[in-house]
Amino acid sequence: MKDWNPLHRSLHFWVSHLMPLSTIIKAQMSTAVSTMPTPTDSPEARRYNRIRRWLGLADFALGLLLLTVLLATGWNGALRDFAMHGAYEHYALAVFLYVLMLMLIAKVLGLGLDYYGFRLEHRYNLSNLRLRAWVWDETKGFLVGVALASIVVELLYFIIRQFPQNWWLIAWAAFLGLFVLMAQLAPVVLFPIFYKFEPLDNADLKSRLVALSERAGTQVRGVYKWNLSEKSKKANAALTGLGNTRRIILADTLLEHYSADEIEAVLAHELGHHVHRHILKSIAVQAGITLAGFWAANWVLHYAVERTHMFETVSDFANLPLLALISTVLSFLLLPALNAYSRYNERQADRYAFQSIASVQPFISSMNKLADQNLSERSPARWVEWFFQSHPAISRRVAAAEAWSKLQTATAKK
Repeated sequence: MKDWNPLHRSLHFWVSHLMPLSTIIKAQMSTAVSTMPTPTDSPEARRYNRIRRWLGLADFALGLLLLTVLLATGWNGALRDFAMHGAYEHYALAVFLYVLMLMLIAKVLGLGLDYYGFRLEHRYNLSNLRLRAWVWDETKGFLVGVALASIVVELLYFIIRQFPQNWWLIAWAAFLGLFVLMAQLAPVVLFPIFYKFEPLDNADLKSRLVALSERAGTQVRGVYKWNLSEKSKKANAALTGLGNTRRIILADTLLEHYSADEIEAVLAHELGHHVHRHILKSIAVQAGITLAGFWAANWVLHYAVERTHMFETVSDFANLPLLALISTVLSFLLLPALNAYSRYNERQADRYAFQSIASVQPFISSMNKLADQNLSERSPARWVEWFFQSHPAISRRVAAAEAWSKLQTATAKK
């Protein structure tokens, strides 16, 4: 489910694939792949995913409505005045109080949707998280979100005040630096706030995955067990961090219920992103989009100050909801294109995985088990895949693996 509310969410640890915890199918080490019919989506899976989509859309609409109401009623200005009064006219402190109030209002308004999402996971038997632990996670997420948002907004308005003419260019460069810094620090600073990690004690699997990484041309600083079962019945594996924080993390649910071949297949896909330089390419794409966004924000702010007199100056932090609204609308409009680009990258990473493992069968079994465990739709409607999904449909990924295996078999016989 996409999370579009610009003020409501504090931290979103996006997981690209969630592996199921069903019976392990030991992969046969050959290029032949069974051609069993692809299982169809159950009514339960379709219903679960439909509810999640509507929940995401409701979250987006609520955030959009909040920003619109703040701007249309002038409450954004009233909140600014309240923040300035509470900060005794200290600008930086007032900005912090303003961010805190906005995020608190958004959190309260969205609490019902958050709780519904929590109950939804339990209704479909996908969560191990108890209510008290969920409340604690939500509290931590809110506090982390306030801290991160405050740093970003304080930096933004400092730049606007110091460089009122070219602020958007300087802010763009600063935000790119922050993006790279957060990608490097997240595995060692942010993730441990919500999850427990420990070094992997399976020496054979560790050496196998490290060797796979080295063949892909990347060095990892460690392989870690991720204690995901405390919160979820899902599983995951990822290659995270940059430079000295680059590491492999494997969910305990994955380690307990998956064969080494299947885990290797999952990691091979992640390494495909490294081989094809998807991180650098994605940063470049985001840099272009962010530059256009800052240019648009600068144009709209000057129009609001000079033409409509909505704000006295560009540095009036009461315009923060307007900046958030611009960002929200642009993100929504660009979502289909960004998802299409992401799906292209995922297909490239899949092909690298096919080439890197002895058999594609572990990849196929992982994909099918994913759909069973996580109630994922193997074959969603084309419009759903086009608009909502950053990964190709599971049925397409399985079909691509089978086609690749057949091609390799035919080539070997020549």
